[in-house]
Amino acid sequence: MSGVVYWLDMAGVIVFALSGVMLACRSRMDPIGMLVLAAVTSIGGGTLRDLVLGVKPVFWVTDPTYLWVILATVGVSLVGFHYIHRLSRGFLPIADAFGLALFTVIGAHKALLLGTSGMVAVLMGMMTGVAGGMIRDVLAQRVPMVLREEIYATAAMAGGIVYVALHALEAPLTLAIAASLSVTLGLRLAAIHWHLALPVFAWVTVPPKTHDETAAPLSTPQKAKERVRMIRRERKKR
Repeated sequence: MSGVVYWLDMAGVIVFALSGVMLACRSRMDPIGMLVLAAVTSIGGGTLRDLVLGVKPVFWVTDPTYLWVILATVGVSLVGFHYIHRLSRGFLPIADAFGLALFTVIGAHKALLLGTSGMVAVLMGMMTGVAGGMIRDVLAQRVPMVLREEIYATAAMAGGIVYVALHALEAPLTLAIAASLSVTLGLRLAAIHWHLALPVFAWVTVPPKTHDETAAPLSTPQKAKERVRMIRRERKKR
């Protein structure tokens, strides 16, 4: 089953690299910019995860295949630039949702293999899925998805909890992976489709109204009559 997890990891790299390429195209970046966004999106979260867990060297240094996959994804994207450019704006969040689901499973799985607690494994899964996209959005001068009202990190956390719970119950690995992917992907796609969001808590300061503002607003006919009265007063003064 380690081979299945490895290929899921590669699939996540491709999907996240593609989302980075698409955002680079929309931001009018050159090929180097495309490569940078593709790289930070696809391996940024896993790099932070390995650094936090004390894994040395990080995964893409041990296995440079990840770098070759990123280069290949960017190369294919450059060749088919016109096709990627025509993709609807809705494709980017969908591709990002698939990458989020895949990397959440990978991050939680690796943390559990290193002997961490369930809570740490959930956080590592969320970090693996979220951090790369945050770096991508910051470099493209966008507000990261995880900082918006949308359900994003919540979906990754829910998927991580499902995976860790099934692992603790000694469920088959295929079942744990499928359930976690379904929960994360289902929540994220539902949030995209129905515009679901968490409640926002903020202090709202309402400035006191002036005397003029407290008066009832005039309707359009009233404004017209008031204008006529003003014109008549001006004529009488003359």
